[in-house]
Amino acid sequence: MFKMATESVKTFFNSPQFAVVGASTNPAKFGHKVFTWYHAHSLPVTPINPASASIETPFGVHPTVKSLADLPDPEHTSLSVITPAPVTLNVLREAKKLGIPAVWLQPGTWDEAVIKYARGGEDEADEEGGYEGAVVAGDGGDGHGGWCVLVDGERGLKAAGKL
Repeated sequence: MFKMATESVKTFFNSPQFAVVGASTNPAKFGHKVFTWYHAHSLPVTPINPASASIETPFGVHPTVKSLADLPDPEHTSLSVITPAPVTLNVLREAKKLGIPAVWLQPGTWDEAVIKYARGGEDEADEEGGYEGAVVAGDGGDGHGGWCVLVDGERGLKAAGKL
């Protein structure tokens, strides 16, 4: 299954910047674990959390941004998404508008409508078609529940020549 997503994973990890939508202040939540994973791998990452001014990890205190539109360079930022499916669909719509090149939809963040839009299909809110960038999402990967950066990320970094 990893072969099927290798090009999307390479595109994702070849971005010079990363961001985590749904980054959490709670260390028990996946939004915190995924954000911390980027720091553990020395990758430049911005947490997106509209409710908190900063997020503390073992790597320090990190200021958040409130939305994708607040990212300093969205066209050169790959996006990890850890939000409920209805929110994820809106995140993808905004990512398309901002020219974000790649998204990684963590397990639990997608449903059929999200996957359809992520793969370029239309929905009622976007007559122009779906998301146009690289997508790592859906069934696959080494974990249960789909592609997960915590499980599949290191292999992805190796495939992109970053490990």
